[in-house]
Amino acid sequence: MHFAPVYVQHPPQTAEEEAYQFLLEAICSGQYKKGDRLIAEDIAGEIGMSRMPVREAFRRLDAQGLVTLRPNRGAIVSGLDVGELQEVFEMRSALEGLAVRAAVGNITERHLSALERMLDEMDDYRDESAQWVGRHRAFHEYLCSLSGRPRLMKQISALYSLIEAPMRLWLKHGTKPLSARQEHTVILDALRSGNAAQAEAIVREHIEGTVPALIQFLQSKK
Repeated sequence: MHFAPVYVQHPPQTAEEEAYQFLLEAICSGQYKKGDRLIAEDIAGEIGMSRMPVREAFRRLDAQGLVTLRPNRGAIVSGLDVGELQEVFEMRSALEGLAVRAAVGNITERHLSALERMLDEMDDYRDESAQWVGRHRAFHEYLCSLSGRPRLMKQISALYSLIEAPMRLWLKHGTKPLSARQEHTVILDALRSGNAAQAEAIVREHIEGTVPALIQFLQSKK
């Protein structure tokens, strides 16, 4: 029996999202360089929208460390520091490894089924980098939340906010690893085994394995 493919209705892009994407690409590609001043009125005129969505985009980029907001003076480009990005991934590896080690004893089949559904959603959006990155984050944060350690989760979520922008750009213009589903399935297999040390090692290897290709892509944009 054959089933028709499930139609996934994707939300339309908002003006804020359009401004964010424009600025993200301009900063990461070097069009706007470290120290450049960004003025909301000028950006809005360039892409044909009002100032408010651009200001909202400034706030998002400020939270991600890509610009520094200046009261009533727009924003200053902070730039992408590859060394800092590498440090963030190292921190992610350590903290998520700790969270997964703690989570293994708490995981039930219901949790595993929820994680499988999240992988299905990632597949649904594999051609849309922003949506894919959001669902990838949701998978990892849900998995780590099963550790039952809210302070640890707060730190992990903060790290994801720092890497979301470069990840989105990479997956939009670079080549998304075809093994993404397979790598995450290996994590689920490790969880099912109940071996906490093995699950931690696999999660850490998964996170650290992303770094070389991401950094190579960002350096190529300069």
